[in-house]
This record gives sequence, C-alpha cells and structure tokens, in this order.
Amino acid sequence: MNTPNLKGKLYLIPTTLGESNAEEVLPQLVKRVIETVDHYIVENEKTARKSIRAVFPEKIQSSLLLSTLNKHTDISEHNEMLQPCLKGINIGLMSEAGCPGVADPGAAIVKLAHEKGIQVVPLVGPSSILLAMMASGMNGQSFAFNGYLPIDKSEKKSALKNFEKLSQDKNQSQLFIETPYRNNKLMEDLLQTLHPNTHLCIATDITLPTEYIKTFRVSEWKRVKVDLHNRPTIFILHKT
Repeated sequence: MNTPNLKGKLYLIPTTLGESNAEEVLPQLVKRVIETVDHYIVENEKTARKSIRAVFPEKIQSSLLLSTLNKHTDISEHNEMLQPCLKGINIGLMSEAGCPGVADPGAAIVKLAHEKGIQVVPLVGPSSILLAMMASGMNGQSFAFNGYLPIDKSEKKSALKNFEKLSQDKNQSQLFIETPYRNNKLMEDLLQTLHPNTHLCIATDITLPTEYIKTFRVSEWKRVKVDLHNRPTIFILHKT
C-alpha cells in the first residue's frame, strides 16, 4: 500500500499461539491489515506465510516481500528492513508466536521505527504472558517477566530462590519460561526448590483445545500429575 509523501506505518501483527483457529483468537482488524500489507518483517518465513494464509487465505503468496529478523540477523540489516516505510509503504511485523516486541526480537525494529518517526500500530492478539497472568489469580498489579531460567542446576536454583524472595518482598508475581522439552525437568526443580506455601501457576497450551491452567501451592502440586513435555508453558510463582 503506497502513501505518497508520507511515511508508511509499522503494524505489529499478532499470530496464534499454536494450531488454533485464527478467527477465534484474532480480531477482524488483523485480517484487514494482512489483506492490504505485502511487506513483512518476520522471524521465520515458512511459519509467517502459514500464519498469513490462515488469517487471509485469499492472499497471493507471490506478492509477499519478507525480511527475516531473528537472533542471527545483524543489526546493520535493521535499517534496510524499514526502508519501505520511509517510502510510504506499510510494513507488518510478525512474531513467531503471539505478540511482536514482547519477549521477541521485533522490539529492536519497533525501537528503530520510533527513532525514524514511523508510526507504530499495535494490533490486538493473544499474549501468552498476559493471558497466563489474567488466569493465574496472582497479583496483576505488579508482575515481572523474566524470560528463560539458567540451564545450570545451581544457577537455576539460585534464580528461583531470588524470584521467590522478590515476590514476597515486593508482592510481585514472577513469570518465566523454559524450552518446552525441558518443562518436566523444570517442574521437578520447582517442586524441589520452592517453599511449600509458595503459589505456582502452570499455564500451558494457552488458547488451544488442550489448554491447561492451574494455580496451587507447591505442596499441592506435589500431588498433581501433569505432562508438560513439548507444550508451550508459562510458569508464575508468588510467595506471600
């Protein structure tokens, strides 16, 4: 979409959190934007094309111009990715799953867009972090997302103890994630490390038919059997 003498907009386009029906979790505005935008900055071209097709099947795939942004992308390439906006062409920024810029490399592009005076337009869509927090029953007034835990066992234990102390001292819920194939091991570490009275929320497969969201004290979780292997999961703890 060309806009003479004006800069294009950078649309932050959400995607589904898995193999869920796009029409059930994404508003119509997302479809209208995808219908008109041909330039995209994406984490993975194959999954981005699949996401676009799921939202707007009529989209002509050959019309799409995709730039790849991931942990291997050199920062020197960021400026080039935004050049269409400077020429009046709208761009869509898509995360691998969920909302762009949130626990996502797209944040660097959003920051650069602001520096260049490009209007950034966030579109409504599913955020696993926010949805997990909403459903946890924990403190939605004060919470922190901490990303991935350390792999080293002693460092992981130290991080968990630190999160537990922060949650108690600041009355602040602490969120974190793990590589899905390590989820069950992390669950074991949580039950071994955390105080029995600490509240722990497990939110997995959010928005999918297999969605599972439960909050119990650690002592209660020890009596629950749940398989989290290879299932995208948000972990939240809060010690009062």
